[in-house]
Amino acid sequence: MDDISIHRVATLDLTLVPWTWPFAAENSADVAANFAAQQAKKPSLFNGRVLLMREPQVIGQRLTATYFESDFATYLMWRDFGFPGEGVFAGFGMGALRDAEGIFVMGEMSPHTANAGRVYFPSGTPDPSDLVGDRVDIEGSIVREVGEETGLTPADYTARPEFLCVIAKPAVAIVQVLDLTTSAVAAKQTILDNIAREEMPEFSDVHLIRNAADITAAMPRYVAAFIREMCPERGQDRVPRRG
Repeated sequence: MDDISIHRVATLDLTLVPWTWPFAAENSADVAANFAAQQAKKPSLFNGRVLLMREPQVIGQRLTATYFESDFATYLMWRDFGFPGEGVFAGFGMGALRDAEGIFVMGEMSPHTANAGRVYFPSGTPDPSDLVGDRVDIEGSIVREVGEETGLTPADYTARPEFLCVIAKPAVAIVQVLDLTTSAVAAKQTILDNIAREEMPEFSDVHLIRNAADITAAMPRYVAAFIREMCPERGQDRVPRRG
């Protein structure tokens, strides 16, 4: 856990800056072959455009970074090969659904997805639809991902104005707590009802996280770190340490 840092931030300064990724340029043929192999196993995989992060920096309560555009196939190979190279990060928003008792709601990724079986908050790599001019709108990305994965809308929660930035190279998880208007138990049932109506939902199940004892190996390490910081004991929330 020593290589993970958590920061409370109030301002996101995230800008799109065109850049040629050496990994993509040097491995284009292998990227195509790898994606074809992955798609043969999971035909629903789609090679859409994605935004990846560079130069993340937390100064005071401000997170600054630049993003560049790539494609999902290149991102997938970069991930599958252990994130080679330096200076590129997966920087994404996460919507941490939480009820008044401090219980968090997470989803389990469906078998047809690239992260099958993993358990975490609604989230996703930002894409060009998350751009407002040259600004990467992480708050908007969180709303979109929560809606796509759970069926919940902003009417179902109140977004807190600050973020918790969990840096666990190469991941930069920008987590926003979303205070549910109902109990976590009720929200879980609503989400299960919503995904039951979908032909290929991104979530296959929903998990309630009451405290750090509920952390499992299916959770990415940045999610586990977030839970340890936010609920060392049920219902408690402490200010994260500075990284």
